[in-house]
Order: sequence, then structure tokens, then C-alpha cells
Amino acid sequence: MFCTDEENEILNEAKNKFYPVIGLEIHAELKTKTKMFCNSKNDPDEKRPNINICPICMAHPGTLPVINKEAVKHVIKVGYAIGGTIADFTEFDRKNYFYPDIPKGFQISQYKYPLVSGGSINNIQITRIHLEEDTAKSFHRENESSSLIDFNRAGVPLMELVTEPVIRSAKEAGDFARELQLLLRYLNVSDANMEKGEMRVEANISVTTDLKKFGTKVEVKNINSFKAVEKAIEFEVARHIKLLEEGKGEEIIQETRGWDEFKQSTFSQRKKESSQDYRYFPEPDLPKLKISEVKEFIDIKNTLPELPKDKRERFKNTYSIRNEALEIFINEKILADYFEKVVEGKKDRKTFTAIASNLIVSDLISLIRKAGIENTDEINEIQENILRIPSGDFADLVGMFDDLKLSSAGVKKVLEVMYNNKGGNSMKIAEEIGALQITDMKELEKVAKEVIIENPNQVSEYKKGKETVIQFLVGQGIKKTKGAVHPQVFLSVLKDELKK
Repeated sequence: MFCTDEENEILNEAKNKFYPVIGLEIHAELKTKTKMFCNSKNDPDEKRPNINICPICMAHPGTLPVINKEAVKHVIKVGYAIGGTIADFTEFDRKNYFYPDIPKGFQISQYKYPLVSGGSINNIQITRIHLEEDTAKSFHRENESSSLIDFNRAGVPLMELVTEPVIRSAKEAGDFARELQLLLRYLNVSDANMEKGEMRVEANISVTTDLKKFGTKVEVKNINSFKAVEKAIEFEVARHIKLLEEGKGEEIIQETRGWDEFKQSTFSQRKKESSQDYRYFPEPDLPKLKISEVKEFIDIKNTLPELPKDKRERFKNTYSIRNEALEIFINEKILADYFEKVVEGKKDRKTFTAIASNLIVSDLISLIRKAGIENTDEINEIQENILRIPSGDFADLVGMFDDLKLSSAGVKKVLEVMYNNKGGNSMKIAEEIGALQITDMKELEKVAKEVIIENPNQVSEYKKGKETVIQFLVGQGIKKTKGAVHPQVFLSVLKDELKK
């Protein structure tokens, strides 16, 4: 975008006086058996086009919509989870606009009375969360002037979350979207897979020199990954600053832009509509909702599971694990549950929990990937392939390493055998493959004496004060025993022998 060093220098200087102002609009398809206003199946994995359709979601004359109660419950769950205010009175509205993927010529949405108001995620304030129906999918054929439409998605329950324009960086926006995806999965209201279009992020971006007065806003759509969200925001902020700094009379236009992944840039799509353009009015074919009068909606708050932010805090306060491992456990609930079973009753043993954590997030995950399971979705779908080793067997293995009966190389070998065999007695496996470390003190003393006799020059250097030589001698002991001695244990024995 910026062709010369001079332009880049101007931009970097300008960044110090311009503030990015970013708000997000995020759509998430909800997990329900049927669509929002009809009994057609809600199946995001259906590959055959136009299978899950009916006269209602296809807008045939004379058909009437019926509200999906489960979808309403899902949005209320999210509202409670973020500390928002649940509306007692709510209604649906017609949002009028014509595109080929909107069979009715309008979308049933919510305007004046959203289900949820307020709340926050990552300390970013939420404006509202409302419920609507999704559109169909359009497929544009290359080198042809026509498009095809698959109506399977038309009418699927769609939650829209809108933030306040308080986000100040691309990273902050990306982190917010990731945390929302995590929350939706913990609540089991949406799988929110961006690559499947189950979660779509739109960013409203402007820049200003005075936070009391916002600049011209541009909305960027068609963003299908968290990295793309961040890159699109960075690009737009830079584009706005450049236009304002160059002062060539070129204005920032309020418009909708798309993100081109190949070019790594945004492009103009259309002039941005306002709420007046949609001509909202209450949906006459649906009843008003009084939340407090519907039995299934009343006790939802008490059914919430442990939320990501609460789990993160509990793990920090309870277990001795690295931050990298902590985030893996928060993002992969299956692995977190497995870890807690492994360390059950041993929370006070810091070395045990640290070893268990490291073995799971590095070695076990490595074996899982070797088996061809690469991402979260596959992990969730093929749970039996992840947790092949019973937690009790895994705990025994961790205990052997913690008790210095296995070296780091030895524990990896035993773990691989256990993974391939779907568990097993770690002690028996270690004996069979010769991975057990020497724990007999007399045997260790004998090895230490042999190392001292065989390396007189290094022993002499050590005794003259060159302490780093001791690592060489330890290495000789490991080599002599083919890795069957624990370095720290052997170091202690060797030092005692050198004092004699």
C-alpha cells in the first residue's frame, strides 16, 4: 500500500496523533435442531444443496413463522454469561432489503427491543445482542454471469452481537473475537467455526484526533479468520490515516468494504446503508415476548457452566502450570478435563501437576497430531482418539517421572507405547523397553567411580575449581548407562564420590 520509505515515515509519525476507533458486529449461527421460524433441519454440515428447506423458510405465500424457543434460550444464556441485562419485553422486526439470498425480500430480526443489552467481554462493553434469521448462501460461478443459491442456511438462527466503539487496536479486536468464540463453545450454543461461516466478524473502523469526535466510519465485511480481522483493521486504519495526512482532497467515504485475502487489502463494495434504509417495523406474524412469563426462560442463569474467564482464574490459582499450557487447557476443554482427572488428589504436588501439564500439552498433543488429528474441530469430534490413555494410567506414568524412575527420554518412550496400546501399566512397559532408571544407590556409586577413574584429566580440572567440567562427567555417566540414570540424582552421587 505504501510504496516509498518517505510515505511509511509519514504514516508512522501520523499514528501518534490519530486514534483508531473500532466496533465489532459479530454473527454466530446457533446450535438448534431446527431453523429459527420453521421445522426445517438446522444442519451446517449438509453438503447437498436445497435439502433442508420448507414452504416457510422459502417464503411461500400464506405461510406463517413460529419462534424457535431454544434459540431464544441460547441468546439469554450468552446475555447472562457476559453480565448483560435480559429484556423482559422483546419483539421481532422486519428488516427490509432485497438480495437474491433473502427469499422473503426482508429479514426477520430485532431492532428496538433486543434480547440483551449491555455486558462486557475482555472489558470491552457490549451494546446489544439480538436474534435474527440467517440468509441463504450465494455461489458465484467464475467466467459466468449467473449465480447459484443454496437455501439450506436460509432461516438458521443467528445471534448478532454489537460492541461499543471502544476498541483501540487490531489485536484487541482479534482477542475479543477469540474470547467470544470460546464463550459460545463453553455455553454449547454455537460451534462458531469461522472457516464454516458459523461465526462472521464485521469491523466498523474510523480514526480520529479527538476521541470526543469520531471520524467517518467504514464497515469491513467478508472476514473469515481472526488473523484476517486483525489484518483488515490494520489496513483500514493505515488507509484512513494516509488519506487524512496526504491532504489531497480525497475523502473517506462511509461505505461497506470487503477483505481480499489474496491481495491483503480491502476493496469498496457499496455505500453503507443506515437504519432508515431498512424501513424496520414490528413483525406482524409473530407474538411479542414477555420473558418472565415463559417458564423455560426463568431459571437459565442457574444452568450456566463454568465460563472461560472463571476457569482461567481457577487454573491459575490452583495448578502449577505454564501460561502457554493454561491457554491450551482453556481453549481445549477435553484436554483440561483430562488434566484435572490425572492430577486429582495431587493438586498440592507442584512438580506432579507441572509434569502432567507438560506431558499433555507437548508430548500427548504431538502424538495426537502424528495420528493425523490437527485442529480443534477434529479433536472435539474424535474424542476417543485423544484420550486413548486412561487418566489413571497417565497419572501412574507422571508419578514415575516425578519419582525419578524415568528420564525425560524414557517417559516419552513409555508414553508412546501407552498411546499406541490405549493405556497400560507404565512400570511394566518401562521394564519391557528398558526405560527404567537406576535407583539403587550402590549401582550409582559404582558408575560414578568408573567415570572418575576413566576421566582423570577432567576430574583434576574439577578439583582445581573448574566446576563446569562436572556436566561432562555427568554426561559420561548417562552415556555409560545408556540413559538409565537421572542427571540430577547422578550429579549428587558423583559430587559425593569426588569429595572422597
